[in-house]
Amino acid sequence: MQEIYQNREFTMSIFSKLFKKKSSQEGELKGSVEEFMSLIRVYYQSVMAVNLGITNINFIPDVAMFKRVFKVPTQNGKLGLAEKSRSRKILIEEYGFKDEFFKEIDTSVKKNCKTQNDIRSYLFMFQGFSNDLLMLTGNLMKWKFGISRLFKKVLYQLTQKTIHDIMTRSDWKADDVRKTATDVRKYQKALGYSEQWMTDYIYHIVLLAKDEKKKKPEESK
Repeated sequence: MQEIYQNREFTMSIFSKLFKKKSSQEGELKGSVEEFMSLIRVYYQSVMAVNLGITNINFIPDVAMFKRVFKVPTQNGKLGLAEKSRSRKILIEEYGFKDEFFKEIDTSVKKNCKTQNDIRSYLFMFQGFSNDLLMLTGNLMKWKFGISRLFKKVLYQLTQKTIHDIMTRSDWKADDVRKTATDVRKYQKALGYSEQWMTDYIYHIVLLAKDEKKKKPEESK
């Protein structure tokens, strides 16, 4: 769980900012890649807490901060149950995810985390999967990231095609691309995520990254 604890200070900062700018509606939560990834981590840790019966909240720091900032009461005396429901609700309402996205996470965690000792290796594997997938997608799409946010459907389709290529193509010219694509496939096989899940995950990060890039010049003014 070392990676989780290393992210604790960063996560506390993110959720503190979320809380400060949060009004009576949760709609203002949406805004950056960091905020999105924080919510994703809360959902993962909540699933692990529920499945494995984790009772020490210090073991799941992202959930601890989420619970504290948004005053989420413990449900039925089971840590992670209410937090899982709340983070899922925000991700659905603010980012448009479907039930299947969460079902795949649930299935992946259940398959790979039989005991609390499995959590560290799972999170390490998911981090490698996420990093390689993001890096490779960015490398392959390049100019396509410049497409206006108004053409979200086109950007989604391009992301979908790129993910499919990563999972099926074998004629990569660059050695580094071929190696990374192979690594992504190994991660995908172990974790069990579908191309649809990978597309939805990457697409939302791309959209948020585009928004952040657009905001930076405006803020500098």
